[in-house]
Amino acid sequence: MIEGFKIPNVKFKVREGDTAENQETCSIGGKWIEKNTDDFFKGKRVILFSLPGAFTPTCSSQQLPGFESNFTKIKDFGIDEVYCCSVNDSYVMNEWAKKMGISNIKLIPDGSGLFTKYMGMLIAKDHNGFGQRSWRYMAVIKDGIVEKWWQEPGINNSGSDDDPYIETTPENSIKYLSSTK
Repeated sequence: MIEGFKIPNVKFKVREGDTAENQETCSIGGKWIEKNTDDFFKGKRVILFSLPGAFTPTCSSQQLPGFESNFTKIKDFGIDEVYCCSVNDSYVMNEWAKKMGISNIKLIPDGSGLFTKYMGMLIAKDHNGFGQRSWRYMAVIKDGIVEKWWQEPGINNSGSDDDPYIETTPENSIKYLSSTK
């Protein structure tokens, strides 16, 4: 991916309004909403980071909570929204946000993997039983155009368990944003 790239226009199936009586029951009762790329990115300057999956170790212990705890600092640099995208369905993404106590970062479910594929980041994680997932990447996107791009080294489809988390940290986005202010 290169700076100046226009992100793909795809549709996302988002589940809204599901509730649960308690933590032991599944959230139900909501409805499906269809959103597209413009709903998330048009007319905004955003941070988008993508990761291999909800409820996975690095994603849950470092990346998502790191962006949540740095949200205000990131917003202070003129960012309208911070999005986390993963090749998971909306039910999983909603429950992950709830379990993790995420209130600021908006999660984008790419259940079909089309957005990730068109971003050039869809990889096979069959060796872990994950199927198709996203390689870890991050971007500053302004009105649908990639302003700045980061991705982890060694993009793999090889069956390796490599899952580097070096480039796509909130600290790297803050460093870049502070240099453009």
